[in-house]
Amino acid sequence: MTVKARVRGILAPPPVVLMGIYAALAMTGAILLKVPGATEISITWSDAFFTAVSAVTVTGLSVVDTGSAFTGFGQVVILILIQLGGLGLMTFAVLVLTMLGVPMGFSRRQYLKEELNQTSASDLVKLIIVIWRVVVVCELAGAVLLSAVFVPEAGWLRGTWYAVFHSVSAFNNAGFALFPDSLSKWVGDPVINLVVPALFILGGLGFTVAADIYQGKGRRSWSVHTRLMLTGTVVLLVFPTLAFAALEWSNPQTLGQFDSIATKLMASWFQAASTRTAGFNTLDISGLEDATSLMFMTLMAVGAGSTSTGGGIKVTTFIVLILATIAFLRRRMIVNVYGRSLGPDQFMKVLAISMISVLVTLTGILTLSILHEGAFLDIAFEVVSAFGTVGLSHGITGDLDTPGRIVIMITMFIGRVGPLTLGFLLATKRPHRISYPTGTVYLG
Repeated sequence: MTVKARVRGILAPPPVVLMGIYAALAMTGAILLKVPGATEISITWSDAFFTAVSAVTVTGLSVVDTGSAFTGFGQVVILILIQLGGLGLMTFAVLVLTMLGVPMGFSRRQYLKEELNQTSASDLVKLIIVIWRVVVVCELAGAVLLSAVFVPEAGWLRGTWYAVFHSVSAFNNAGFALFPDSLSKWVGDPVINLVVPALFILGGLGFTVAADIYQGKGRRSWSVHTRLMLTGTVVLLVFPTLAFAALEWSNPQTLGQFDSIATKLMASWFQAASTRTAGFNTLDISGLEDATSLMFMTLMAVGAGSTSTGGGIKVTTFIVLILATIAFLRRRMIVNVYGRSLGPDQFMKVLAISMISVLVTLTGILTLSILHEGAFLDIAFEVVSAFGTVGLSHGITGDLDTPGRIVIMITMFIGRVGPLTLGFLLATKRPHRISYPTGTVYLG
């Protein structure tokens, strides 16, 4: 059978299948969260669905307090949803098939290629194995280190569970915490301020970057994607940390309440690192200055790395967008970076991702503004946080009615599945049978 014939044998395009899988997972999670043994209090179906979608999309927005509203069973369900949603169901499927010795068929490789945002379906199993090694090492190490904080305060059993839950939630950039004020209690704790950011930064770099570094071939052998991602991550950690400290230093609702310079700097670092996709916080986000909120919205829109557990348009997309703009101003059609060239096809993909992201976000803001009364900045912040699968909020999540929750759930789902996948569903690729003369459109 030829490759084309086998492609036609796929019942649905990979993006459609993956969207269906994520939707089914969210629905299953909601049902499990509604069983009597999953909650300490009575919750509605709206509460259950919102929590399940937020967990599957590794967002972290919550309408109920995770730690007090759900029993141990309910928290385990949420943690499984986070792990499945963060790493992707296809990675689990490939892992099981590989362990059982079942060969990977062409259709399965196509689904996995779409899930991991790869241009080639070859060597995907090797990438999955590397991913799982990184995941196990990072989450176990994180749980052990966090136990040093939680076990002395909560005892061995509960403290260990706290450590495991927050380690998995952090690495998957989910932002779910078992405390009503997230991690604010440990705003000055060096272990929390180092381990938790290290976990969500590693998870947010992307699995292709992890594979490059894990193979240990040296920086010269790293791909241009890895180099761009690492450079962009450093810049997007350093600059926001300094900017946050400058903007919030005297704000009595955030940094101004602390006398210790070390605590202020740690809080600035944590918030700046968490904002792009993690969703944890050690300060009251609703107390931010407007300028800081705008900076946070920009960072949330950028997000984490491609093929990572985070959301947003992705760091490399943002960098290529800047490079394409510079290239246009210099009247160049190709960008040279790290000894490689990026051509018009890359620019078109970046343009598509950015445009769809803007349209989805603006539509969400407009719809929620109509459905929910409140400050415009709070509404815009909520929608951008949902699309970037971040989970930070100005405190209006619990006030949303059912229509408002639906808007946020749809936005979270689209943010996780990917703007380009949405574009894939809206357009059908057809061969061009007719060529037209070049036309001119005056722009700018």
